[in-house]
Amino acid sequence: MTMTTTTTTSATPVAPSHGRLRPLGLADVRITGGFWAQRQAVNGSASLAHIEHWMEREGWIPNFDTAAAGTLSDLDRGGREFSDSEVYKLLEAMAWEIGRTDDDALDARFRALVRRVAAAQGADGYLNTNFGRPGQRPRYSDLEWGHELYCFGHLFQAAVARARTRPDADDGLLAIARRAADHVVEAFGPDGIASVCGHAEIEPALAELGRLTGERRYLDQAALFVERRGTGTLADIELGRAYYQDDVPVREATVLRGHAVRANYLAAGAVDVAVETDDTDLLDALTTQWENTVARRTYVTGGQGSQHEGEAFGHDFVLPADRAYSETCAGIGSVMFSWRLLLAQGLPRYADLVERTLFNVVATSPSHEGTAFYYTNTLHQRVPGTVPPTDVASPRASSSLRAPWFAVSCCPPNVARTLASLAAYVATTDDDGLQLHQYAPTRIRTTLSDGRRVELDVETAYPTDGVVRVSVATTEDRPWTLTLRVPSWADGAELRTPEGVQPATPGTVSVHRRFTAGDVVELRLPMQPRVSSPDPRIDAVRGCVVVERGPEVLALESVDLGGTDVSVVRLDLDAGLREVDGQVLATLVTDAPADDLWPYGSPPAHPDQPRTEAPLIAYHDWANRGPSTMRVWLPLA
Repeated sequence: MTMTTTTTTSATPVAPSHGRLRPLGLADVRITGGFWAQRQAVNGSASLAHIEHWMEREGWIPNFDTAAAGTLSDLDRGGREFSDSEVYKLLEAMAWEIGRTDDDALDARFRALVRRVAAAQGADGYLNTNFGRPGQRPRYSDLEWGHELYCFGHLFQAAVARARTRPDADDGLLAIARRAADHVVEAFGPDGIASVCGHAEIEPALAELGRLTGERRYLDQAALFVERRGTGTLADIELGRAYYQDDVPVREATVLRGHAVRANYLAAGAVDVAVETDDTDLLDALTTQWENTVARRTYVTGGQGSQHEGEAFGHDFVLPADRAYSETCAGIGSVMFSWRLLLAQGLPRYADLVERTLFNVVATSPSHEGTAFYYTNTLHQRVPGTVPPTDVASPRASSSLRAPWFAVSCCPPNVARTLASLAAYVATTDDDGLQLHQYAPTRIRTTLSDGRRVELDVETAYPTDGVVRVSVATTEDRPWTLTLRVPSWADGAELRTPEGVQPATPGTVSVHRRFTAGDVVELRLPMQPRVSSPDPRIDAVRGCVVVERGPEVLALESVDLGGTDVSVVRLDLDAGLREVDGQVLATLVTDAPADDLWPYGSPPAHPDQPRTEAPLIAYHDWANRGPSTMRVWLPLA
């Protein structure tokens, strides 16, 4: 494997010291329009203020004020035990957004929030509003459920985002994080508490803080946490130690299991450790885990986690559509895991899963207005949803419509930080050129390791259209290589270059030449709707198919059926699919099941029934038009 070394750190969430590819950050890549720019704009103009408002209202930010004043106890503390982490995720989202937009007003709000957090930090670096004060439990007395180290992890990631986007900000956040990290190393180092946090997250955060600061002991502590995991240091619980991945050592596991967010965060951190320590055995184990999880435990949307109990992965091929949990945060964790493997190994399959998850999990969570969110992402809504109140936090994660806020609101700020930093997942470089992994209108300006200048402008209406037009904006005397990902679904793609037209098979396609300003490379991806069938071992959707178009999974919503329940319709595949004015139209048969006292009996006869056409919409757009039923997997007529 060819390795590249990162000599400078750009404004990116992940910056390995070496690997197959180097990430480009917000200073190098700007999303200038289209699908993702619109979502970034809504995130910046609506979601961040909405999230901040609810955190103030629910007492999650004021917790730091009362902690600093010495008057905080369990009786008057707002939020769950991990609410501090949500404030840190908000800070991280703000940091990326400031780096993206240079918003001075947002920067002032950011600094004010940092001051409130700083005031609550102890002299020894400890920082948590839920433990250690009169009327509260002692520090680290509940590692299974207390989330103290988890909260530290999100604090560290916020500090990394700020330091990489505004290295001269001098607002104190990085100093806060370093004092906290020093405390963690002292408390949990080789001679300290020989345990881990019930919710993995500090592992990738410590590794990244170590990369940023050059402090090797932060990486060593992350490695120590990874090695301790799976050795039974946490108490056994009703859900089993697999719930927090403490059942099997990381390097012995063959698939992700247990709580889906915890599992992905742990895997992401373990990749960081493997890369920085050149531990090929650990990286091989994580690759196997990724492969088996994608092949057996991942929904067609890219969502992960099929069990409501424990928010967990199910057994292999247990992927029920109507009981899909598919937590938004698990999707973000999956993106984190896949992106790190892509940087380490350079294989396009990782970017394929990132794309699928971004379009069909991350983009599904927020409403079009950016002020309501899905925590879970079902693939079959059997009953019309209930409009949640706008002034009360929803007590249930699996609410039937997007809710403004949840009692556990990990997903809204997680979505916000992901969208704000999204440009950092678009492109990479190596010693010979630049690679495009995600497609959106973008402006890319960067320099290769040997000084060759690469300037590109990408024009595309993707995913509405499959034409990706890359224009070179500068002339370079020496040749370099432009590589574009051809998605795994894109059979029949073609590449157009100044030399002519050639087939582009799924994987990657490269152009190596001496580029001059004005040169154009055009990738054309086939965007006709396609029908996908499930593995026969996925019993829950046997006899069904899903319709996809480009990277988007499509869904049938009752709003487009005149209110007819989607559970009583079947797809007439023989009639084919039509595209009219950008809409995919499907021919459907509507059954009229009898309401008998006993719902079992002889198979019903299906004489010729009238066919009707109805549109299939992008799954990420569902439930934006009021209560409805919906399904992704369609039974065949």
